[in-house]
Amino acid sequence: MQNAHNLKEYRGELSGALHNEFLREAMDKFAVAYRTARSNAFSGIDVDGLIKDIAKSKDEAMAHMDELLAQFTKNAEALGVIVHVAKTAQEANEIIAGIAEKAGVKRIIKSKSMTAEETHLNDYLESQGLEVTETDLGEWIIQLRHEGPTHMVMPAIHLSRYQVADLFSDVTGAKQEVDIQKLVKVARRELRRKFAEADMGISGGNFAVAETGTIAICTNEGNGRLVTTLPRVHVALVGLDKLTTTLKDALRVIRVLPKNATGQAITSYVSWMTGAGECQASANGKKEMHVVFLDNGRRALAKDPLFSQVLRCIRCGACANVCPVYRLVGGHQMGHIYIGAIGLILTYFYHGREKAKNLVQNCINCGACKAVCAGGIDLPRLIKEVHARIQDEEGHPLQSTLLGKVLQSRKLFHTLLRSAKAVQRPITGGTPFLRHLPMIFAKGQDFRALPAIAEKPFRDRFEALKPKVLKPKFRVALFSGCVQDFVYPEQVEAAMKILGKYNVDVQFPMDQSCCGLPVQMMGEREASKNVAAQNVNAFDPADCDYILTMCASCASHLKHGYPQILADDATMSEKARQFADKIIDFSSFVHDVLKVQPEDFTKDGRKTTYHAPCHLCRGLGVTKAPRELMTTGGLDYIPCEEEEVCCGFGGTFSMKFPELSAELLKKKLANAERTGAELLLTDCPGCVMQLRGGLEAKGSSMQARHIAEALAERLK
Repeated sequence: MQNAHNLKEYRGELSGALHNEFLREAMDKFAVAYRTARSNAFSGIDVDGLIKDIAKSKDEAMAHMDELLAQFTKNAEALGVIVHVAKTAQEANEIIAGIAEKAGVKRIIKSKSMTAEETHLNDYLESQGLEVTETDLGEWIIQLRHEGPTHMVMPAIHLSRYQVADLFSDVTGAKQEVDIQKLVKVARRELRRKFAEADMGISGGNFAVAETGTIAICTNEGNGRLVTTLPRVHVALVGLDKLTTTLKDALRVIRVLPKNATGQAITSYVSWMTGAGECQASANGKKEMHVVFLDNGRRALAKDPLFSQVLRCIRCGACANVCPVYRLVGGHQMGHIYIGAIGLILTYFYHGREKAKNLVQNCINCGACKAVCAGGIDLPRLIKEVHARIQDEEGHPLQSTLLGKVLQSRKLFHTLLRSAKAVQRPITGGTPFLRHLPMIFAKGQDFRALPAIAEKPFRDRFEALKPKVLKPKFRVALFSGCVQDFVYPEQVEAAMKILGKYNVDVQFPMDQSCCGLPVQMMGEREASKNVAAQNVNAFDPADCDYILTMCASCASHLKHGYPQILADDATMSEKARQFADKIIDFSSFVHDVLKVQPEDFTKDGRKTTYHAPCHLCRGLGVTKAPRELMTTGGLDYIPCEEEEVCCGFGGTFSMKFPELSAELLKKKLANAERTGAELLLTDCPGCVMQLRGGLEAKGSSMQARHIAEALAERLK
């Protein structure tokens, strides 16, 4: 569980997790294997169509939550099931303890249930003098260790067999061998007695099917069936979000759940329970079956126009499987009870802002979670919104408040950047990097060399560089973003060379400024909105064919973020949509619109590898264009491992969590260098900053460049 009181304490916990070598190795192995397994499992399936169908059916179910609850209750009670509804976690625990007391229960066995973790059910029942035993192998292990799960599907993935052997040695009083099969036999032997002696079995529920009054659970171990069939009392603790209209809707989710969770074609056990079944241990030969539905904020969530989508979650854990931050530190630091991206959101609603306020800042905004979500939940957006809500409730940090005020004034922001150019001279050492930055400004940043402000921003060079085009094929308005304008103007100059070659007329609106993503990431909602309006007003979409940007992060934010940010502004919403419709990234424009050909470039065959910016490959769905451009441009493109995994920049993330950023960068550079390439290209100046800074800090001969620079250098 997450109990850090402030960001400093939380960073200390993260640092401890980073030094857990086994955790890191286990997470790495799983993350790499998972991508292949998931891809194979979904082979030949229309994944996007299936996810849309799930999202639609879940949304419809949550919009009619109370009607489905009434239907389920009627059908289940007709079959001998007793249905309860708990408004809070405490009430759910009290209901279950009351059932146990009335039935004379002393010993309880449990099947894996995240909802029970949410309510801290075990602790409560034990406080009432009841013996509670988890029977899922992973859950039993972490129960014995007095820990919470580190993954929703694989709760003990963070532990080695050596740790488990030591634990089982303590539990059994006999030395256990470090052999997985033998350890499983030890667990089976210890738990069999618990199954036979138990008076009550408690399970969760993946589905509560309203049309039949059926509870269904999906497990990879047979303990779920033993828990629900052997004891004379069965209690299913189920969130109201698990209400499902029809059996068909449940089967649709089952097609996705195991594939998305672990890359399996289907879960080992899918158990359906309709009505109170036979039970020889019961006096009347019938099982006493209860279903306890938990609200705990779910009804309020269902009515929230933005956050209702979180109730689509099917608890597959895929958002953690692909999260680069989770991969580094595990679920104990990347969650409270619920882990991964969905956990950062649910923690706020189910456990309060104190538990969530540090967690929500630990999102690098790479979009990997959204790309694999089985419910199509816009997880990155919701995480940022939770962060903004918490700051509105608790007060905004001075740092983010000041940044918001600066970015809202383009003139002030650009004046500060121009001033920085002058004062940086003593600390650059005559290089393009800040060599002697005082530690107060560079704490934890020694893993990379930070760039200096350019001598002359692009906006001051534009008129001299503007292509002289008499009969333009296309007209583009260039959005440079602040980094390419003031730090890497040479990247935009390279693009201008290519645009001129292909008869493209270029405009550069001088009132444009930073895209605003940094303040969006820092929870400054109002500042983000004002910056977006400032940039939308700076451009006239009717006066150009495209609004071209060379920054993948800017492009994704301008195209997808601006219409959302300005949706409630009656005067700006339509302008934002028109603006967004014209946005295109550099590689797509050159590859898909200009359709450049190999004969236009000098082929030198220089070995080159690539880093795919998160906001290009996932935010915009652009994957083919940059890779084909490298070959078209005369380079010898060599793919590297995990090209589409985040480099660790994340804008303000790398300043707030430098230890995590450094580790992600280390992996990225190691993968790139293993290719033997001389060039490492990308489509984002932020990624260039991270990659180039890391290569410089380690003294590597590899060069990190923007793809536009490589193409311009080889243009005939």
